[in-house]
Amino acid sequence: MRTAMNIGEIASRAGVSRSTVSYALSGKRSVSEATRKRIQDVIDELGYRPNAAARALKEGRTRTIGLVIPPASTRLTHMQLDFVASVVEAAARADLDVLLSPSGGDHDRSFERLLSGGRVDGVILMEIRLEDSRVRRLQLAELPFVGIGHTARAQEMCWIDLDYAAVINQCVHHLADLGHTHIALVNRSVELVAAGYGPGHRAREGFAAALAQRGIQGIDLECGDDPAAGLECATRLLSAHPDVTAVVTINEAALPGIQRGLEEAGLTVPRDFSITGVAGRTWAEGFRPPLTAADVPAQDIGTRALDLLLERMTSPGAPLRHILLAPPVSLRGSTGPVRAA
Repeated sequence: MRTAMNIGEIASRAGVSRSTVSYALSGKRSVSEATRKRIQDVIDELGYRPNAAARALKEGRTRTIGLVIPPASTRLTHMQLDFVASVVEAAARADLDVLLSPSGGDHDRSFERLLSGGRVDGVILMEIRLEDSRVRRLQLAELPFVGIGHTARAQEMCWIDLDYAAVINQCVHHLADLGHTHIALVNRSVELVAAGYGPGHRAREGFAAALAQRGIQGIDLECGDDPAAGLECATRLLSAHPDVTAVVTINEAALPGIQRGLEEAGLTVPRDFSITGVAGRTWAEGFRPPLTAADVPAQDIGTRALDLLLERMTSPGAPLRHILLAPPVSLRGSTGPVRAA
């Protein structure tokens, strides 16, 4: 019967210190090849089932990747959670562990520990800004990394992203085809957009382009990522801009509050007011009425992000790859013809 392997037992049998075994397993410090082989021989001799630590010793890797997520103080949206779940599932299929690390504000120390501690073989970075110091830090650390999203200098890194400009443009054209001539873009929070959040700025670009192409009016609003903020945003919108008959949004977390604000104003979706935007398919299908939306393929994005990272880890000198996705708008029940005055 196999017993649990521990560093003390390995160290005793190999004639080395516990710290030497730890360094050999983690890769935090260099260990001579002879010592590394002696430690591995002990593992082999004891007949333990190969686990992540043993494989890491053989391969000189931790078999762990880092996933950098928004700060823990921030409530993750359904879409962000879908990205996290898809990366974790894809990593499990590749027999890799995932170390989650929040970043931003007081959490930057966690990000630094991830890079400097030799804990991971590569990193997937979420919620990327147009100017993102984390990208430069990863480059300086010479650690393989991939972004779900990209900076303003798209060629400087490997990434997979949604074409927010294109999908928001599609949504506005859909609404214009239904006769809507006054449309609002409900963006992410003021703080996030001001900090250079890439999707927020690209959504603005696609929105402005579509308005110009169709010769219609629009208003751009920032909104916090929760139902309460959505309610406040809808109330403010309807009061200040009563001509608006439709909303396009990238802020799925605010949508329940937006809908409540419409209901409190006596408006029914889609008879009196239309809603569309960008959301995960499961979330969009569960909305009432089901949300007309460009469905984010979160599962596919997470899986392909891991595939890109594995490529960077095995072939760090290979050309940087960029994948831009623009899913079509799935027509459901939340949009309809503009109501005649």
